[in-house]
Amino acid sequence: MKRRTLMTPGPSPVPSFVREALSQEIIHHRTDEFRQILKEVNERLKEVFCTRNPVVTFASSGTGAMEAAVSNFFSKGDRVVAICGGKFGERWAEIAKSYSLDVIEVKVEWGLSASPQELAKILDDNKPVKGVLTTLCETSTATVFDIEAIGKVTREKGALLVVDAISGLGQEVFHPDKWAVDVVVAGSQKGLMLPPGLAFVSVSSRAQEAIKSSNLPKYYFDLDKALKGSQKNDTPFTPAVALIVGLNRSLEAIKQEGIEARCKKFAKMAKACRLAATALGLEIFSQRPSNSVTAICAPQTIKSSDIVKKLRKEFGLSIAGGQGPVKDKIFRIAHMGWINEQDLIMCFSLLEKALLDLGHKFELGVSLSRLEEVIYG
Repeated sequence: MKRRTLMTPGPSPVPSFVREALSQEIIHHRTDEFRQILKEVNERLKEVFCTRNPVVTFASSGTGAMEAAVSNFFSKGDRVVAICGGKFGERWAEIAKSYSLDVIEVKVEWGLSASPQELAKILDDNKPVKGVLTTLCETSTATVFDIEAIGKVTREKGALLVVDAISGLGQEVFHPDKWAVDVVVAGSQKGLMLPPGLAFVSVSSRAQEAIKSSNLPKYYFDLDKALKGSQKNDTPFTPAVALIVGLNRSLEAIKQEGIEARCKKFAKMAKACRLAATALGLEIFSQRPSNSVTAICAPQTIKSSDIVKKLRKEFGLSIAGGQGPVKDKIFRIAHMGWINEQDLIMCFSLLEKALLDLGHKFELGVSLSRLEEVIYG
């Protein structure tokens, strides 16, 4: 049986100590034992989110948290700005439209970051704007947005700032309280080193006030119920018990390493990945590349999907291809969660083999030399 290796930007690898926690005998969720676990999870999530605000957990994918972030803070007809610089910025717009919000889409060229100055003008020209929906790391383009600068604009203009940190949390430097971020959403299957299935929403005091006036329909994703349950270390509905037990273990490991140390580690890995790719004669797609995932332009004569398929079929290595307008043009290599430097070296060793087989010319081993210079230098 071929060994399978995940270098995709979600799901990402699950370490053995988390898998061990996931395999424990199931416990009942309405017990003091589980409430104690949930209490620890709630406090540790705040540390990873770098916030004092409460963080609630849902049994869903990250998209569920995005939907909760729309349905709980706005009312029918409210005007919101969705920054669409990739697949997941576009998802913000799609969710908001499905709830009959008045959506202004800010189109950002894929691979570029949103302009805070342009956002300020849009907010001035389209008053009143209730909220701005954006991303920390746009996974589809491997681009990190300047949330600090965006936060200054939205707070000055009086709009709620809602940020999708699903792929960025745990790798990107992120200070939502300092940067005037009102709502942060995340998921379990990326930087938190878990299988898919949990979603998270942090809610500022301003956002909690906005909940009171929202008239959009919600039931399972009702944040008022979730926040009240969280205060008692409980949940309004049956939680994903095993995943939360596993989450507690992963959060413990992250705390031991330290969130600042992890961000520095992944920044170094991201730099190594970019330099290794350019050593192969390949271009980096993003103009503001992230620390969570790197998007690399395929050679003009090779489809990126052929690279992805070859690595998966022949070597059991999964990386991600391009989406939307960059389908067959880019491939993406993750450095997040449990992925480490040795994984990156192995990945580029196999990538070199695949590229050679597909006809791309370069000096054998050149990417590995650049990787090792950065990682071990």
